[in-house]
Amino acid sequence: MLFRILNVVTSRPRRPELNTDLDRAATLQLAIALGRSVQAIERGIGPHLAECGLGLTEFSVLEVLYHKGALPLGEIRDRILVTGASTTYVVKKLEDRGLMRRRTAAEDQRVVFGELTPKGRALMDDVFPAHVDRLRYVMAGLSASEKRAAARLLRRLSQHARHATGERITEDD
Repeated sequence: MLFRILNVVTSRPRRPELNTDLDRAATLQLAIALGRSVQAIERGIGPHLAECGLGLTEFSVLEVLYHKGALPLGEIRDRILVTGASTTYVVKKLEDRGLMRRRTAAEDQRVVFGELTPKGRALMDDVFPAHVDRLRYVMAGLSASEKRAAARLLRRLSQHARHATGERITEDD
């Protein structure tokens, strides 16, 4: 996904400086740095999640429901960036464990919401603070202001790439 986004960004230059070899090299360096950063962060948080009996995608579903409340399954899929089939599979696993449930919307039977169960909320009450601590540890190489600056730049990159590919941009992008 990351490389697809960056390929789109480089294939549609809007400014003259984007046509240079320097920009090409910088774009490739950024793609590599982003990929390596994501892998390193995932390796840093993965063991803690595994100790809690969760994979990264399972945690992502629970985390979005923990912070946003009940959501349509399609919106969960969009927020955690996985396919519809993967979302269905993960939701089923979490339902089987009693951590979340599905319910049909009263106003439109075609819309199915996912929501945390009390057991799922209790798990997230325990797991999430330790997860944030682990993220802070893994990302301690940057100061708070550097983290904010990086987040701003990555948000802008994400918005541009999503716009360039015709994807829907949400308020969280």
